[in-house]
Amino acid sequence: MTTRIALVGGTGKLGGIIHEVIDELDGFEVVTVLGSRSDLAELDGADLVVDASVPAVSIDVVRAAIERGINVVVGTSGWSAERIALVRPLVEAAGTGAVFIPNFSLGSVIGSAIAAAAARFFPSAEIVEAHRDTKIDSPSGTAVRTAELIAAARQSPVDAPHVDQRARGQQVASVPVHSLRRPGVIAKQEAVLSGPGESLTIVHDTIDPAAAYAPGIRIALQNALEVRGVVVGLESFIDIGVGSPRATADRPVPEDGAPGQVAQVTSA
Repeated sequence: MTTRIALVGGTGKLGGIIHEVIDELDGFEVVTVLGSRSDLAELDGADLVVDASVPAVSIDVVRAAIERGINVVVGTSGWSAERIALVRPLVEAAGTGAVFIPNFSLGSVIGSAIAAAAARFFPSAEIVEAHRDTKIDSPSGTAVRTAELIAAARQSPVDAPHVDQRARGQQVASVPVHSLRRPGVIAKQEAVLSGPGESLTIVHDTIDPAAAYAPGIRIALQNALEVRGVVVGLESFIDIGVGSPRATADRPVPEDGAPGQVAQVTSA
């Protein structure tokens, strides 16, 4: 049986990568491609909706999928815990599933999980994220998710002095996040944890988005139809050892690993 997919935002950068992955994946087929201005009635007849649109449109896509009883995978950035909370009751009432993936990169997910696991041992945590200058939202969905995971792992807010000053970044779940938007970069995040006399920096750098995202896209698609309720993060489907409370041993990291990206952990 072939899973029929309605792909929203299929002409964008991420949407194009998702389309290529689906074309190469057995048992899945893109039956319609929608733009940000398309009539969402075009979702009718799909078995799964995949959203790679823009933040302003994404919430309408999710609601339209839920209303039609169709599960949805959301790769669009900008979905904080507060925004997800707006649609959670709708998903649960409809008995459908909504999967929110802030980042399809395995390395990014692992880096965020490591940062969350380590955050319990450091009073201070800050995030610096950089994306190309065409990215329209900030902070990035990955940075928001990392901050939320850090906060969830701790019993108290992080130490963040002088947050009343704009230069100190935007606080997400008490964690200051600093966003850079510049040419010459694809996606890079640094989680900097600090304590008395030392610091720990977890760095993830995306070099080739198509290669980096493809394994995670496949994992999300292969699990999406089984989901009921709201699931957040690729770590919900893989066992990475830390920071993945929903992970199971029968959902391993794929053998092709995490090409197209570099992860680095440094201490000082």
